[in-house]
Amino acid sequence: MADNPSADSIALALRVLDDMKAEDVTVIDLVGKTSLADAMIIASGRVNRHVASIAETLIEALKDAGQPTPKVEGMPACDWVLIDTGDIIVHIFRPEVRDFYNLEKMWGADRPNERLVG
Repeated sequence: MADNPSADSIALALRVLDDMKAEDVTVIDLVGKTSLADAMIIASGRVNRHVASIAETLIEALKDAGQPTPKVEGMPACDWVLIDTGDIIVHIFRPEVRDFYNLEKMWGADRPNERLVG
């Protein structure tokens, strides 16, 4: 992640997630894979209220750091909150919702390096 142009944003998000006791935090480097963002961070909160608290605290920390207000989706239900800062995307899930969508598999975080078959 040190080569990632969004390393400061990633570090800030990881500090907040740690402070808020987010669980099972995964960082996926997206540099060179997509133009959506430089990194995706996936984390879990224990229940809806925990997901909401993590999201609210992260949004405030981003604003306090001088970043533009992120795009946020999912706050009313707090089963899955998406926070898009433009350079990083943070997904905060309840565990069973995270298991259902399995973004880590979709984005290759839990796959071994793919080999080209000749």
